[in-house]
Amino acid sequence: MAKRWFVVHTYSGYENKVKTDLEHRIETYGVEDKIVDIKIPTEEVTEIKDGGKRETKEAKVFPGYVLVRMECIGGNVDDNLWQVVRNTPGVTGFVGIDGKPTPLRREEFNKIMRRTNPRSGVAAPKHTTTTSLEAGMAVRVVSGPLADFDGQVSEVNAEAGKVRVMLTIFGRDTPVELTLDQVTAIV
Repeated sequence: MAKRWFVVHTYSGYENKVKTDLEHRIETYGVEDKIVDIKIPTEEVTEIKDGGKRETKEAKVFPGYVLVRMECIGGNVDDNLWQVVRNTPGVTGFVGIDGKPTPLRREEFNKIMRRTNPRSGVAAPKHTTTTSLEAGMAVRVVSGPLADFDGQVSEVNAEAGKVRVMLTIFGRDTPVELTLDQVTAIV
C-alpha cells in the first residue's frame, strides 16, 4: 500500500496541538504503520526591531494546515484512517475535491516543505527577514558616520537587511543606503 501526503485543515493556531493529539490517537487506535508522519511546515523568520535588535523565531508557512502522511488505496484514504484524523480535536477537514481528501504530488510536497531547489535539487533552507520600518516613516540614524541625522525611509529591503533613507545633508535631500540596525523609528 502506498503512503501519500494529505493536507489537513485545522483551526488556526492549533497546528501543534492537532499534531500532538493526532499522534496520541494514532497510538491509541494502533495505526502507527498506516499514519506514519505529521509535519507542520515552518520557516525561520528574523524580525529586526527598533534599534536593529534581531529576533529569530520559527513561523508557520501555512497557518491552519498540517501535513499527514498515511496509507491510501488508489489515491483514496481508508475510511477508518479518515475518521481517526477527521475526529481529532481542532481538525476541520481535509483539503480535497468534492469533500474527498486529495493526496499531494511529490513536487507539491517538496515545494511546501521547501526541501529542494528545483534547479539544483539541493536543499534550500527558507529564511525570511521582517522589520517594522516602512516607506514614509521618520527615522534617526543611530550608528555610523551619519549618526544623529534624521530622515525619512524611502525604501526597505528586509531580505537584504537594508533601508534607503532620505537625509538632509548640506541643505539637500540625499538618498543613503543603511543597514536596518543603523536606524531607529522616531516616535
